[in-house]
Amino acid sequence: MVTQSAKWTIADAERVYGVSRWGGGYFHIGENGHVHVTPEPGNDNIRIDMKAVIDEIKQEGIQFPVVVRFHDVLRNQVETLNKAFRKSIEDFKYQGQYRGVYPVKVNQMREVVEEVVDAGTPYNYGLEAGSKAELITVLALNTNVGSLTILNGYKDKEFMQLALLGTKLGRKMVVVVEKYSELLLLVKTAKELGIEPTIGVRSKMTVKGRGKWEGSGGDRAKFGLTITEIIKTARYLESEGMGHCLKLLHFHIGSQLTDIRAVKEAINEGARIYAELHKMGFPLEYVDVGGGLGIDYDGSNSTSDSSRNYSMDEYVADVVYGMKEVCDLEAVPHPTLVSESGRAITAHHSCVITEIVGEIRSNSAEIDTSEKDGEHIFVKNIRYLADHFDEQTSLQELFNDASEYKEKAVDAFKLRVLSLEELGKIETLYWQIMVKLQHKYRSVDFVPEQLQELDYSLSSQYLCNFSVFQSAADTWAIDQLLPVVPLTRMNEEPTVNCSLVDITCDSDGKIDQFTIERGISDILPVHPLKPDEPYYVGLFLTGAYQDVMGDMHNLFGRLSEVHIFSYDDDPEDFYIEEFVRGSSVTDVLSVMQYNTKAMASDVKKLIDKHVASGGMNPREGVRWTDFYESCLDGYTYLKTGEK
Repeated sequence: MVTQSAKWTIADAERVYGVSRWGGGYFHIGENGHVHVTPEPGNDNIRIDMKAVIDEIKQEGIQFPVVVRFHDVLRNQVETLNKAFRKSIEDFKYQGQYRGVYPVKVNQMREVVEEVVDAGTPYNYGLEAGSKAELITVLALNTNVGSLTILNGYKDKEFMQLALLGTKLGRKMVVVVEKYSELLLLVKTAKELGIEPTIGVRSKMTVKGRGKWEGSGGDRAKFGLTITEIIKTARYLESEGMGHCLKLLHFHIGSQLTDIRAVKEAINEGARIYAELHKMGFPLEYVDVGGGLGIDYDGSNSTSDSSRNYSMDEYVADVVYGMKEVCDLEAVPHPTLVSESGRAITAHHSCVITEIVGEIRSNSAEIDTSEKDGEHIFVKNIRYLADHFDEQTSLQELFNDASEYKEKAVDAFKLRVLSLEELGKIETLYWQIMVKLQHKYRSVDFVPEQLQELDYSLSSQYLCNFSVFQSAADTWAIDQLLPVVPLTRMNEEPTVNCSLVDITCDSDGKIDQFTIERGISDILPVHPLKPDEPYYVGLFLTGAYQDVMGDMHNLFGRLSEVHIFSYDDDPEDFYIEEFVRGSSVTDVLSVMQYNTKAMASDVKKLIDKHVASGGMNPREGVRWTDFYESCLDGYTYLKTGEK
């Protein structure tokens, strides 16, 4: 619940929505009440107003909802991570280098991968693939001979052959062995082709991560080799005359690590394994610390599942110093460090903008509740409560009585004791009492638990023109918290509490967990809708996984995309570099094996039959045929702004 203030300020908006807390330096609330984007934190010369972005999207005739990609934010994150490693390596006098890779599974969109590769070229920043299709992709895109290509996941012979093709082309392809049988296949394939591979082994760690993905570590981890299997792998390669091909140790304890202690523990354990392998006569060159670098979705800087209790700089420093400390103690060389940070690279650059197209309220409709002769005692009783509200001394008793009358009224209606109109009066009076109770308890010190729930039960549902399952799948599947805020009017006090519901026909298509005032709330403070003014909200930090995880629920396809680049010489500090059209109805139907040309032909035949029988005139028939075909070519989401 938003506390009332005498005069609403931008500071109040920041307190409630916490944009600067989760924005990573990229997002802020401007003095005009709009969300602003600073593609390079600390450089206020370029500051993009989200309202200006919305206006230009509309001017270009692009239909909402849309994904907006800020490519300069993506580039900045790549540069920031690499610079952080370079600085820590220099500060700690670490003797190895950093050769990070971007795991394309986090966001496989071509524009994203190309931007990461381009921004990472000066740092020899490479790519990681975990499937055959991803390997085919990175073979074409990761052309920098100085960067690594790390190959994880389960592999077949074709996968091995593709990896060896990359090696043949002069690329640094590292095949990470996830299970022992893969090693046998890799060695056999390499000898058949006469190509010497670069091999890595993934260790099952005893250390477990913190958060939703802590199952990535431990004995029951899906991927990796036990210590016994790692030794067996090394000895087998030695027996095959390929011991020198073992170049990399890899470990991973989970995505979105919330607690820096887990990182420190994993580095210590991984460094010890590396040192022992080195002493056994296997001079590894690389240690891949995996992914896990988290982001602060809720702005709490804590160990909650949607946060982290460390910064990127602290994470990097602990990786570098932790590896150096063990290596120096064991008197082994400092290896080249590799990390597979994907979420931290991509999350901030992408957001979803959707328009609110309606409001749903439980108490939105009312009927005349004036007294009539012969009405039921239940109506009289609840009317008395409403009329004498201010005379009641106990809010809890008032709540209990009103709730009891409403429940009894429903039962009486089912037994034909109460008429439909009488039930409607009781419902109207009940909600009027609840609204009065809500206002009353805001001024008291102690609020009974049941009455605390009134904020939620009386809150609105704002209907958003998008699909949760397509554009925010993790909010539904794993209760991932994504920041959601209005993009304008934040210089006005938000007087409406709401949750968000989408336009799918599924009751799970909703978002009802928000980061508000440094806590998690089931309601989002928003502004009242105005008849002639569109109201837009943004779902932020969607660049990791959400862009590529959506399904075809209700046949809502991919959103249209708008790619933004900053440009200091432009009055608005940006320009739209590219518009990528979202899925049409034909696109999604074709995926489901429908022949849309045949469907259009069938509908035309039906219309022609009605024209022939006199059911409609020929000109009308042509219009309906054209309309059906235009709908097939159109966007799957609602057309807003039409009267």
